[in-house]
Amino acid sequence: MPADTNQIISEHTLYAEPIFHFGDFQITNSLLNTWLVVLLVVIFGLYFKSKIKLIPRGIQNFMEAGIEMLFDVFDSVTGSRKKTLKVFPFVLSFFVFILLNNWLGLLPGVGSVGQVVSEHGKKVFVPFFRGGTADLNTTLALALIGVIASHIFGIISVGAWKYFNKFINLKALLEIPKKVLKDPSVLIVNPIKVFVGLLEIISELAKVASLSFRLFGNIFAGEVLVASMAAILAFGLPVPFMFLEVMVGAIQALIFTMLILTYLTMMATEEEH
Repeated sequence: MPADTNQIISEHTLYAEPIFHFGDFQITNSLLNTWLVVLLVVIFGLYFKSKIKLIPRGIQNFMEAGIEMLFDVFDSVTGSRKKTLKVFPFVLSFFVFILLNNWLGLLPGVGSVGQVVSEHGKKVFVPFFRGGTADLNTTLALALIGVIASHIFGIISVGAWKYFNKFINLKALLEIPKKVLKDPSVLIVNPIKVFVGLLEIISELAKVASLSFRLFGNIFAGEVLVASMAAILAFGLPVPFMFLEVMVGAIQALIFTMLILTYLTMMATEEEH
């Protein structure tokens, strides 16, 4: 039998669907969702800034208690409040941005309100909004920003030469002629140090891959799960899974944030330590 040309196809794709274009620049549904998160953060930041009091009350009291709790958690990683204060604004921005993107993808209308477009003779439903972190482009960009920032922070903290020798250990090679007569073991130990440094370069690439795919995989799988439950029974069945995804969204945001904080702390530590 011929396919029904009026049938509308709706499916979760691994890629973000384009909504409209500015010249050659595509605006995807995940990008729209990301812009919405940025707008909400800016509005809340400006509003909260105008309401800050010397003696905290209400929501300010709650926010300060939450920030103080995060300070204690971050201190357990950095080892000192001084280091925590240096990186706290940068790292907290990851947590807020990822958390809101994770949760915004669960709101009614996100993924269910959109337009019907024609693709290859078929009618396909394309939602206007899609969770920003359910797009690998977004998570990859976040991972790159975090890892690159950790390298910049490391160079500033320990100096360019020491930091360079973490990965390409010229210092170990230069020590061989100086120490070989007194300690012949440098002929074995120092080349191993050079090899370990090269492995560190590979590990930095692995960080980007693991950060981006972990966050993307968990959030995308959650959206597919909720959509599948809604397809089975729209009323009631998806609710417990949505609560589960709220928890997963918060946990994944915290994991990503703590990993970035760990990388910043590690890169700011000299090799001997």
